[in-house]
Amino acid sequence: MAVNASLIKELRERTSAGMMDCKKALEQTDNDIEKAIDWLRENGIVKAAKKSGRIAAEGIADIAICDNVAAMVEVNSETDFVARNEKFQALVKEIVAIIAKNAPKTLDEALALTASDGETLNDKIVAATATIGEKISLRRFEVVTKQPDEIFGTYLHMGGKKASVVVLAGGNEEVAFDMAMQVVATLPSFINKSDVPAEYIEKELKVRLDASKANGRELTNPKAIEGLKGKIADEVSLVEQEFIKDDKMKVGNYLKQSGATVKQMVCYIVGEGIEKREENFAEEVMSQIKK
Repeated sequence: MAVNASLIKELRERTSAGMMDCKKALEQTDNDIEKAIDWLRENGIVKAAKKSGRIAAEGIADIAICDNVAAMVEVNSETDFVARNEKFQALVKEIVAIIAKNAPKTLDEALALTASDGETLNDKIVAATATIGEKISLRRFEVVTKQPDEIFGTYLHMGGKKASVVVLAGGNEEVAFDMAMQVVATLPSFINKSDVPAEYIEKELKVRLDASKANGRELTNPKAIEGLKGKIADEVSLVEQEFIKDDKMKVGNYLKQSGATVKQMVCYIVGEGIEKREENFAEEVMSQIKK
C-alpha cells in the first residue's frame, strides 16, 4: 500500500520514530495513524505514551494571579534568543496580567482586550513583531478560578519553558507549590485514579498485552491483567505518583498528611506539538520510499 508522505511526517512528529519505521508502521496498519502509533509501541520502537507532538517552537509561558483568578499563557517566538529578550518577556508579563484581570473565554476575546495605554493585546503583539523582527504570537491561555478559601499553587520551570497552576483545598502555600512542581515534573493527565476513563485504560491495556505477546511473555492471568489495569491508571494519576520530594511516599499520602486536596491542575510545555521549522521533508521522504 502506498504511504502518504504527510502521514509519515505527522507520525514522526508525534512519536519521534525514524522515517522508515513510520513508513512500515503505516503500511502495516493501512495508513491508520492511531493504529500505527500502537504498532510502533508494541514493537518497542516508541516507549513514551504521553507525547502528542514534539516540543519545537520557542517562547515562554507565564502566570499571573488577580484575586481568585489565575491566568497562564504561552507566547511564542521564532528563536530562543528572542524568548530571552527583556522586551519580549515584559510583553508576556503584560499579556498575562491583563488576561488574569479580565478572564476572557476565547483567544479572540483575549486579543481584543485593551491595556492601560489604549492598545489591544493584538496591537501590542503586532508592534512587538515589527520591533523585534520575529513573528510573535499568543498561542493559548488558561483561566483558572478558585474559591476564597482555596489556594493557588504555581510553578515555572527553566524560565517559563514549562508552567503549571493548581488549585488546592486545605493545606498551605508550600503544599500548593509542591503540587505545582509535581505536575510539571511528572505530567499527570488526571488528578485521581477514578478520573481515568475506562476507554483509555482498555486501549493502553491492549497495547501492553500485544507487546507482551510479541516478546514471548504473553500475559493471560486474570488477576495479573486486573493489576496491570490498576498500574495503567496509577501512572497517569497525580495522587498515585511517587512524591518528587520523597520517593517513598505517594502524592496522595502527602496530601492527606497535609489536610489538602487538589481540585484543579493545568500544565503547559512551551512549543509542544508545534513544528519549529520547515525542512525539505518531501524530498527526504521520496528518496527513502524509492529505495
